[in-house]
Amino acid sequence: MFIPPGFSQKSTQTNLGYIVYYTNDRPPWKNSAGDRETLVFLHGLGGGSSAYEWSKVYPAFATQYRIIAPDMLGWGRSAHPEHDYIVEDYVTSIQKFLEHTCTEPVTVIASALTAAFTIRAAIARPELFKSLILTTAAGLNEFGKDYQENFFTKLAATPIIDRVLYNTGVATSFGIRSFLEQRQFARKDRVYPELVEAYLQSAQQPNAEYAALSFVRGDLCFDLTQYINQLTVPTALIWGQASEYTGAKVGYKLQEMNPQAIQIVYQLDDVGFTPQLELPAITIGLIRQFLPQLESNLQLKN
Repeated sequence: MFIPPGFSQKSTQTNLGYIVYYTNDRPPWKNSAGDRETLVFLHGLGGGSSAYEWSKVYPAFATQYRIIAPDMLGWGRSAHPEHDYIVEDYVTSIQKFLEHTCTEPVTVIASALTAAFTIRAAIARPELFKSLILTTAAGLNEFGKDYQENFFTKLAATPIIDRVLYNTGVATSFGIRSFLEQRQFARKDRVYPELVEAYLQSAQQPNAEYAALSFVRGDLCFDLTQYINQLTVPTALIWGQASEYTGAKVGYKLQEMNPQAIQIVYQLDDVGFTPQLELPAITIGLIRQFLPQLESNLQLKN
């Protein structure tokens, strides 16, 4: 799997298994990251997801920050336990991962459903977090939506069929490219071969279907509006206007519910579910813009 130059692979243990992560401890970054603040990049969930999702973004911060980018439990090179995952597994693993790898409150930059898990982790353990920058942060059951109420999700919940569905429709180059082009990206021409290969390698790891099918069945979805009022960590939301299942209006409604914490909502036009993959340079620029804004607001609050 792709690892940017200057980054190495490490791992830490959680109650469900080890989590692999990538950090900037090699030349040319080795001497620049030691005493810097930490940025943690967490990828979203979906067939073939991994830390690759942020790999075109996080190297841009390697001279200024210590970077940590894990493969979430059940994805990429991390452990793939034979386990039916639930929301609490990921909320807890995020907390444990930060405890094991960071000594001070950190800024977490997270995507999609993992961003929603991160909000819940920040509510439960606010002392671990300095700020949040999140793309398309939704539990997928907000404002009248029910992710489980569709034919594909119900099919994925059918024994035997679920494995066939994964092996033929998810863990193939054609299946991954089709999903990226038709549902994840706003424009097909932004899907490139290296991206498809990175997703394919992750999707074909032994037991990768357990986490992926937990997601597809809707076992990991929840209504973020039931928790958002409890968030106190300064937060910025980035939303792709062309995000298929959950549009930017979700972000604006979440901000209306808790404007004290959700201080920024920015909509990117002509972008789908993962701005960090589709327009990484623009995403880098937005993160650079939001980091000092959230820092300034935090200082004013204190």
